[in-house]
Amino acid sequence: MQRLYDFLRRHPAWVDGFWALVLLGFSGLGAVSVDGAPGHHGSVPAALAVSAVLSVVVALRRRMPEKMVLLAAATGAAQLVLDIETTVGDFAMLVIIYTVAAIGARWASRFALAGGMSAATLAQIRWPEQHSSAAGNVAIAIFTTVPFVLAWVLGDSMRTRRAYFAQLEERAARLEKEREAQAKVAVAAERARIARELHDVVAHNVSVMVVQADGAAYVMDAAPDQARKALETISSTGRQALAEMRRLLGVLRTGEHQEGGEYVPQPNAEQIEDLVEQCRGSGLPVDFRVEGTPRPLPSGVELTAYRIVQEALTNTRKHGGPNAGASVRLVYFDDGLGLLVEDDGKGAPHELYEEGGADGQGHGLIGMRERVGMVGGTLDAGPRPGGGFRISALLPLKPAH
Repeated sequence: MQRLYDFLRRHPAWVDGFWALVLLGFSGLGAVSVDGAPGHHGSVPAALAVSAVLSVVVALRRRMPEKMVLLAAATGAAQLVLDIETTVGDFAMLVIIYTVAAIGARWASRFALAGGMSAATLAQIRWPEQHSSAAGNVAIAIFTTVPFVLAWVLGDSMRTRRAYFAQLEERAARLEKEREAQAKVAVAAERARIARELHDVVAHNVSVMVVQADGAAYVMDAAPDQARKALETISSTGRQALAEMRRLLGVLRTGEHQEGGEYVPQPNAEQIEDLVEQCRGSGLPVDFRVEGTPRPLPSGVELTAYRIVQEALTNTRKHGGPNAGASVRLVYFDDGLGLLVEDDGKGAPHELYEEGGADGQGHGLIGMRERVGMVGGTLDAGPRPGGGFRISALLPLKPAH
């Protein structure tokens, strides 16, 4: 049945043609059966000709509704003038009235309504009931007018409904485009912010290298061991600076940049505990645990870890509800840093995490993914079973090449 329905929707002209043949067949049978009957008006050939024209109206009603309503009106007028009494084929009048009300031009719709309301009255005046009083004929005219009005009302309702759904589809498409544009803007802004932060990280490393180089030059002759140690520090710091610079260039690969803004010292992993204390002071219970042996991490990894925890806890505080609690786990592995931030609140819609940053600066999961991807890590975020939200990240100590 579904295949048949789909076929009929794809070939509406065939459907109309089929019903036109059916209508012509019944009209022919009706005209032959009443031929010669007492009180019958019009000849059989004339009735068949009228039925054939009205069948054409049904067959072409969707292709040219305005022309077909005019043809139907002309056919009805010919019936009145030539005294061809109504037949089964006149059912096409209802069909074309519905069609123009649904898909035709406005003038054609109004014309069809006026014609439908007058057709029954004109037919009753032209062929009144012989055994009915004047009041009876008026009642019959009113009663037979109702189907024409209902056909127009049904067609106009269909037009209104289609216009409503078309408006909804247009609005949905526009909102989808706006959402995509906002997401692109969010990514661009977040990348620019990350670039500024990494710029400060690289600048710090270069400053350390300069200080160590000056110290090594000063003690080169007096204390060779100290000079050698300073050179080793310069070497390791330089490699780290190159790695951070590589990430910076990766962020700026699209040529996006943002001028202005101050470069201030950026937070690190050790300051996550201070961040947790701030959240506790604001009324959010947070369980904070560190597993493994803490050790120095690349600046980009520490900054990414801090921002992920900050974003997650701020979202919990804003959207978790009055009784929400959170937990933060930092796990030091041999080759990376693991993060797990969970809350048991009612949570915010997933779209909010995608589209908007919790602290007014970041951009939710968009920003998190950009940061984690920049250091070569992985991020998993989503609702927890039973309520709340979970964010899990693994940040490698060595960036992926």
